[in-house]
Amino acid sequence: MDTPFDSARTTAYDDVRTTAPRALATEAVHAGRDDLARQGLHAPPIDLSTTYPSYDSRAEAARIDAFAGDGAELDGPPVYGRLGNPTVARFETALARLEGTEAAVAFASGMAALSAVLLVRSAMGLRHVVAVRPLYGCSDHLLTAGLLGTEVTWTDPAGIADALRPDTGLVMVESPANPTLAEVDLRAVAHACGSVPLLADNTFATPVLQRPAEQGARLVLHSATKYLGGHGDVMAGVVACDEELAGRLRQVRFATGGVLHPLAGYLLLRGLSTLPVRVRAASATAADLAARLAADPRVARVHYPRIGGAMVAFEVHGDPHAVIGGVRLITPAVSLGSVDTLIQHPASISHRIVDAEDRRGAGVSDRLLRMSVGLEDVEDLWADLDAALGEPRPESPEVKRLHEAMS
Repeated sequence: MDTPFDSARTTAYDDVRTTAPRALATEAVHAGRDDLARQGLHAPPIDLSTTYPSYDSRAEAARIDAFAGDGAELDGPPVYGRLGNPTVARFETALARLEGTEAAVAFASGMAALSAVLLVRSAMGLRHVVAVRPLYGCSDHLLTAGLLGTEVTWTDPAGIADALRPDTGLVMVESPANPTLAEVDLRAVAHACGSVPLLADNTFATPVLQRPAEQGARLVLHSATKYLGGHGDVMAGVVACDEELAGRLRQVRFATGGVLHPLAGYLLLRGLSTLPVRVRAASATAADLAARLAADPRVARVHYPRIGGAMVAFEVHGDPHAVIGGVRLITPAVSLGSVDTLIQHPASISHRIVDAEDRRGAGVSDRLLRMSVGLEDVEDLWADLDAALGEPRPESPEVKRLHEAMS
């Protein structure tokens, strides 16, 4: 299945032998690994060290001073795990190349990554955030509760420009959004932001389907736990951005300790190598299932994004909890983006922490189910869904009379 980035090209910066642009699929395999052959290695090594020997304390003092100044990555050998790790750095290099940004900074979770962004802006006296619902439930809660001293104004995309204030430090959107898969015009939103940085949560789309930085977003957020890892066995977050903001994010990561474990960095780098193949295969199955659900009388409404993707949301006429309890092949569980298909009821779990009125106002109805489609055969998945949806919904008397009249 073709995607918008089948012909996308990015540039390899750190391999002196490579000067020609490379396709996204090629970058997914090789970015972050360009130096391995020169070292006589094939698979990337895992560096589990927390600290490193240093015999030149004067030179180390100068490097620490430089980091304290602008948060630039340290030249030379590593110093300490909170300042950076070589394995994690490989993943950051690769993700930045895939998103088309100057840099990327990895964290222990997606929420740690978002928290770091908010702390960076708050430290500059820019505590106000303009945000568009729906967002991931915990992102919504973090903003609404003001846990980091932020103040949020919720608006629709058309109201962003009017919602900006002198102390606005960030505009945040998620597209496709969790869990309704609503989309926004990122280029139009970025224009409305003016000089205020736009943060786009790209977790659902991944750089395979869209690259928000090319449309004007200054920060691109991922819960790397999802598609970037891709196998349900790693928790992480990452922000792709320009080097200026990356430096500040590294300083916050160092100070707060929200670092990514090296083993997680290794798994994420490995996950990126199959990201385009996984996303495209799962998206093809998801589009098929979305079409079947849309034609099913037991389903009231189907949400599937224009850009495609492996997420499907649908509202049922019957009891959504019965569907959750009725699946056998599909796993009823939170999270998404794994090789196996997951389903959950957002109003009960992922968005339960959002005020019920706000939740429904954002389109998260009590009958909505969110499904993350994996790599299983589409017929097996449909058989499981068909059984879980139960008996076909009886025809209304009006529809029945119409069918009899036409027969």
